[in-house]
Amino acid sequence: MPSPLRRQLPNSLTLLRLLLAAGFFAALNAYRYPHTNAVWANLSIAVFILAAITDSLDGYFARRWNVVSMFGRIMDPFCDKVLILGAFIYLAGPRFVVPEWVARGDFFTMATAVYPWMVVVIFARELLVTGIRGVVESLGVSFPAKWSGKAKMILQSVTIPIIIFLVVNCRPAQNPWAMWTCHLLVYATLLVTVWSGLPYVLGIRRILLQHKERDA
Repeated sequence: MPSPLRRQLPNSLTLLRLLLAAGFFAALNAYRYPHTNAVWANLSIAVFILAAITDSLDGYFARRWNVVSMFGRIMDPFCDKVLILGAFIYLAGPRFVVPEWVARGDFFTMATAVYPWMVVVIFARELLVTGIRGVVESLGVSFPAKWSGKAKMILQSVTIPIIIFLVVNCRPAQNPWAMWTCHLLVYATLLVTVWSGLPYVLGIRRILLQHKERDA
């Protein structure tokens, strides 16, 4: 029988991630490109990294000590989505618009290279996968997270703090290499995010065909 500390630690780390996400948003909210409250933006990087670390630790401890709970199964992905999706919403927001690019009428106007349509795509992937898992589990079939989804989460968790660091400290408007690095990271993350949803789509198709054949 696991000790009370072992039973509660994974869930406590999950809730801590939600609090850290709030701190991350608060710090990032104070920033305006190019240099207004840059200290707060750099602080947000540290808070985000700490939150991402708790994501690895809570699942690790829950599996190692065999204390996986219904609370953790619900709150862990919820806190992940709040942190990651919230970060992309901020990165596509007005705080990161480059005024001189807008004044010139440039095609690219965001220092982060993140645009609202990209956030829509990322949201759509998450909604689709959540819906698929809900349908499959309602059929009484186990449908755990795929390795592609974990790879997507890792890449997103790496991309977000790097982009913030580059924007705040390297000024993409003045340094083309920083701008192209942001674009490369964002588009690679977007492609992996879309690709990571394919195993879920193929998985539910296979499961539904099996159920159809069994009921025939």
